[in-house]
Amino acid sequence: MTTFTAIPSTGVNLTSAFKVNTAQFGDGYSQRVADGINANARSWSVSFTNQATAIDAIQAFLDTEAGVTSFTWVPPVGSSGKWLCESYSRSIDDFDNETLSATFTEVFGE
Repeated sequence: MTTFTAIPSTGVNLTSAFKVNTAQFGDGYSQRVADGINANARSWSVSFTNQATAIDAIQAFLDTEAGVTSFTWVPPVGSSGKWLCESYSRSIDDFDNETLSATFTEVFGE
């Protein structure tokens, strides 16, 4: 498994999505339980702003994984895990300064 080592620029955002099974009963009562052992999947919205050559390297890494192969990454907060990047966008900010924005989604058991 490959390791992603680039450090994101400031302004990263964490989103947690809890998987919950709910049973709704006729009297208005409901019961909830976590769906599986990994019921809290995290995703990080990250951006990298740097010179074009550095952004080229990040893009090449993400293109190699192609949204199919997970990679090891340590987020700004939390512990190392397995992540996927299914899409990214790249913009040219000014001469030789570009930004690549992506969403890294945590995966389990790959």
